[in-house]
Amino acid sequence: MAKKSYTLIVVPDHESPVKRYRVQKSLFLQVGGGLLLLAGLALGATLHYFQVARDAAENRILREENLTLRGQLKSVRERIEHIGSTLDRVERFDQKLRAITLLSDPQRNLAMGPVEQEPGVGSPAAETAFTELASMESPKALTGKLDRLSAEATRQEQSLHELQAYFQDQKSLLASTPSLWPTRGWVTSDFGSRLDPYTADRVMHAGMDIAAPHGKDVFAPSDGTVVFAGLEGGYGNVIVIDHGYGIKTRYGHLAKILVKAGDRVKRGGLIAAVGNTGRSTGPHLHYEVRVNGIPQNPRKFILEE
Repeated sequence: MAKKSYTLIVVPDHESPVKRYRVQKSLFLQVGGGLLLLAGLALGATLHYFQVARDAAENRILREENLTLRGQLKSVRERIEHIGSTLDRVERFDQKLRAITLLSDPQRNLAMGPVEQEPGVGSPAAETAFTELASMESPKALTGKLDRLSAEATRQEQSLHELQAYFQDQKSLLASTPSLWPTRGWVTSDFGSRLDPYTADRVMHAGMDIAAPHGKDVFAPSDGTVVFAGLEGGYGNVIVIDHGYGIKTRYGHLAKILVKAGDRVKRGGLIAAVGNTGRSTGPHLHYEVRVNGIPQNPRKFILEE
């Protein structure tokens, strides 16, 4: 069978002869197939270009989001550290308030009386918080830490609400607790066992001796009622104040007594002057605090520095 072909006739201008060209049909098919192939390749290249461009745009957006998240993560870590240190301070303040109010907290083994921490030592909860903070790397760990801090803050809030209720119920007790220095000077003899300056025997010293200039003012450390004002043996001129709730304070070796039995005194009120009366080696104030008749260390009641 003869191959099919097409004849292409070219008619030039002027008097040039007509030219005829015979083209096989298969060549047309080959050229058409080539053009279709080129069109397909061009289409594929175009689609690939747009895909790459879209991926590049998405990658740029992801990089920007990643930088933003890194900044937010750093900010969250700083906030966690700040919250942890704040909770640490609240914990210590909570302990101090409980010590001042003689309020126990079995959950944290806080007993009656003041609690002093060694310098540089924070609460166990805060130390654990900072240890975990140092090892946190993932948002999941941050979320867990935030949950723990939230639980700790809730517990602290409950504890402070308890203290608030206690303060409201015990306002008169707080007003009656001797918390000020009765006078300013040098503590020459603290509470506890000591050598008697006259006999050199070891005896129990039931109070605190504060050396001060003769005539220096003596103030009431809290509200109360004067139950004794006069001479009392080796203590010379003495004042005894009943603050209620079983708490009494005693002031000895006074030069002058400015109150009398039955007087009501307020915290910071002037009651006497430092002296050297009675059995004394020099001008000083003998200061005692007794709770239900039992001598207590006056230092644990003094809140002033």
